[in-house]
Formats: sequence, structure tokens, C-alpha cells
Amino acid sequence: MPESVTPAATSAAPATPAETSAAPATPAETSAAPVAPVASVTFPAAFLWGAATSAYQIEGAVREDGRTPSIWDTFSHTPGKTAGGENGDIAVDHYHRYRDDVALMAELGLGAYRFSVSWSRVQPTGRGPAVQRGLDFYRRLVDELLAHGIKPAITLYHWDLPQELEDAGGWPERDTAYRFAEYARIVGDALGDRVEQWITLNEPWCSAFLGYGSGVHAPGRTDAAASLRAAHHLNLAHGLGTSALRAAMPARNTVAVSLNSSVVRTVSDRPADVAAGRRIDDLANGVFHGPMLHGAYPQGLFAATASVTDWSFVQDGDLGAINQPLDALGLNYYTPTLVSATESAPAGPRADGHGASSFSPWPGADDVLFHLTPGERTEMGWSIDPTGLHELIMRYTREAPGLPVYITENGAAYDDKPDPEGRVHDPERIAYLHGHLTAVRRAITDGADVRGYYLWSLMDNFEWAYGYGKRFGAVYVDYATLARTPKSSARWYARAARTGTLPGTTAVE
Repeated sequence: MPESVTPAATSAAPATPAETSAAPATPAETSAAPVAPVASVTFPAAFLWGAATSAYQIEGAVREDGRTPSIWDTFSHTPGKTAGGENGDIAVDHYHRYRDDVALMAELGLGAYRFSVSWSRVQPTGRGPAVQRGLDFYRRLVDELLAHGIKPAITLYHWDLPQELEDAGGWPERDTAYRFAEYARIVGDALGDRVEQWITLNEPWCSAFLGYGSGVHAPGRTDAAASLRAAHHLNLAHGLGTSALRAAMPARNTVAVSLNSSVVRTVSDRPADVAAGRRIDDLANGVFHGPMLHGAYPQGLFAATASVTDWSFVQDGDLGAINQPLDALGLNYYTPTLVSATESAPAGPRADGHGASSFSPWPGADDVLFHLTPGERTEMGWSIDPTGLHELIMRYTREAPGLPVYITENGAAYDDKPDPEGRVHDPERIAYLHGHLTAVRRAITDGADVRGYYLWSLMDNFEWAYGYGKRFGAVYVDYATLARTPKSSARWYARAARTGTLPGTTAVE
């Protein structure tokens, strides 16, 4: 392997979690021990209450004002790739209804709104000058948010790579990282005077391993070696993009990344199960936070993937470019991961919560068995476990002391339906939010610097390969008319945002 990828080449970097932390926890150590109650579920006055969306899931207008196809346009129009062949051509038409949507955010008392920019709307070929009509949409959106007292938070990349860049090789190609840095500079230069919170990438694990490994996400490729190259180039894009943003924007602006870090637990403390847990932890977490936070990949990652790649795509200087100082860390959390060792490749679908495919998103881990975690489940089949969110926050509080944390995604899908009067009651989501926000407050009590929470999602939308069948929104969308109706959870969350105190689970305004 190249010298530049070894911790010895970055000796000033702290050790990665695989070298320092305890083994992944067993269920007896974690899920059986609920988050302890706090004296009062009241948040600090400066705590930021927000909601989140992404461009392809809500905007629509895919052929307007110069926008060209992204990999998700291509993927969703490929037969058999999404439920019912559904796509984001119209989505929820946010592109034309953004003013009404911002007014609704203000009505719900949101202090912040995290949205993503469509790369192919701003830079249609993924290279060259910007299309000002595309940038103008985001200028108008930001101005509308600021006029309503809502802080905009921009995510530069939420999975929608311009198709022309994919045709040139996509994330497995090094050049894509340089193209991302150019794109980051364009958007930072256009909006950096009005937007203070910036996020480079959303869930790069999904981009790399679901997009190029299992193929359940765009672009739908199934190449284990390519997925690891993609992961490295996403890391490089983050680092180069961070530098480009800082060069283009006022110094007061903050730069972060949003990681869907896994809470990896093992079914027992048997050495084989613990080793399996470490391997999945490296593949889920260390592959990104190792280089981003510490300037080094975990050594265990190289051993686990030696049969897949020799990592020769990592060049001298890459780790220094990736390991840029961050102003905050975004954490996305939905459910924990439960694993054990097995003698041979498991038969049947993996219970890892990442969609059905004959190809694995876990390169070099065919002998790891994923288990359904116990407890109540959301419509996605994911177990509801707020202890995992507390555990995740505290892990990064220890691993990156002094780095503020934002929960940039957390939420649940349920089969929401209007009642005869047109109201949408979703008590399950209220209970979910109460439990997870209580876990956040407990983490703050335990010393974590958690500064905000972005509910996923503001409204029902196109849920990627699941089409429109999974509803995560606090606001119900009638897909026939596109009418918006705040659910009970939206009113509950609005009260929490206005008062800074969690209402009871039966309190709805």
C-alpha cells in the first residue's frame, strides 16, 4: 500500500477509533440500558431547531432553467430501479412553491432549514462556468429564508452527481473530486455572503457503497473495488471542497460534513463477533472519519479489503488535503447496526437496512452476518432505539473533543393518512421524536456540545429507490394535488422549537 495512507505517514494525527476505542458494544451493554431520564427536557437557549430536505427529493423542474440530468434522473428512469418506476421529475414541486414552503417553515417556528444544491442545476456538465439561472433559484430561496428569520444551511452534495461526470467515470475517478472543488467554489462565491452554515457532503457512505457497491442507489454500479475508490475520492472532494469554500467565503462561515455513522453492536462478546464488529465499524465509520478527522485510514480497513484493492489510488498528499479543520460535525442517525461472525457468506437478503441486492455494500465482509435489531420498527423496517443516538454523539464527543455537533438528520417513516376531516395524526412519529430529542438532551447533559437538530424531513418527498411509498415528512404531501398539510408531529415540533422544551407525547397544538 502507498506510504501516504499509513498512520506512520501522519504521525501527528490522533489514532483512529479502531486503534483506541473499546470493541463494538453488545446488546447487553447498550440496547438493554435505556437513555437515563433528564431532570427537565429543556434545551439551551441557543439550540437550533431545524428541518432538512434534499434537492432531487423535493425540487422537481428537472428540465428547467438549464438543468441537465443527474445520476438520479438516469437511475430513476431506468426500469426496475425504483418502486413503481417513480422518479423526481416533479417531486413535490418545491422549485415553484418554495415561497409557500418557506412561509410554512416560518409558521412552524423553524430556526433553520438545511437544503441541498442541485449540482446539475448550477453547473450542468459538472465543469465550467455556472448557469446563473440555476444559482438564481438558490439566491431567491436564501433571500426568502432570511426574510422570514430562518437560517439557511447548505449541503453541496446530496447524491445527485451530474450525469456527464458519471459518464466520465463518476466518483471512482479522481478527477471528480477536483470538479467538486470547482463547484464548491462557485456556490460559495455566489451565496457565501448570506449563508453561514455549509456542509460539503451528505452521507458519503451511501454515495460510495450503495451507489457503486450494492447498486441500490444511483448510479447503480456493483463493483466492490470501485466503491472503495469512490469512498477515497469523496473524502478528497470533501477536503478540496472545504478549502475551496474557505477561499471563496467570509471567515465567519462554518464548514462541516454530514456522516451517517453507524452505531455498530455485536450479538455477543465472542472474539469472532467482536472482530466482525470492528470490521464493519471500519467500513461504516473509519473509512470516512479516519481521514477527515485524523488524517489516516484505519489499519484494519486495509486488512479487511486486501482481497478487493491494494489502495494504490491513494496518492501522496491526499490525507493532508482531506484532513482539513472542521467547524462542526453533522451526524445522521436512524437505527443501530447489529452483526456477528459467520462461517460462510450468509444466504438470503442482508438485514443491514440498506435495500435488497445480490451485491454487498460491505467490501471484504461477506462473512459478517447482519441481524434485525429488536424492538418496535418504523415503516422502513428500522428498529427504534434512541440509545444509539446518545451513543453516537458521545463517541464523537470523545473522539473529536472541542468539535461542535449538529444532528443533521433524524426521523422516521410511517404510513400516514389523512382522516375524514383532512387532518393527519402521527402519534408514532411524535413518540419517535420525543425519544430521540431526549437522547440529544441527555448527551448535552453528559458534556456533548450539540448545537442543533434537523428533523428529517420537512415534508413527504421522493424517497430514492422507495419512490413515494415511504413518508418521512412532518408535513403531509398529497401527491395528486401537491397540497401540504402539517401533521400532528409538525405542530408538536413547532411547539418544541418555540419553547425550547419538549411537550409530552400527547401534546399537539
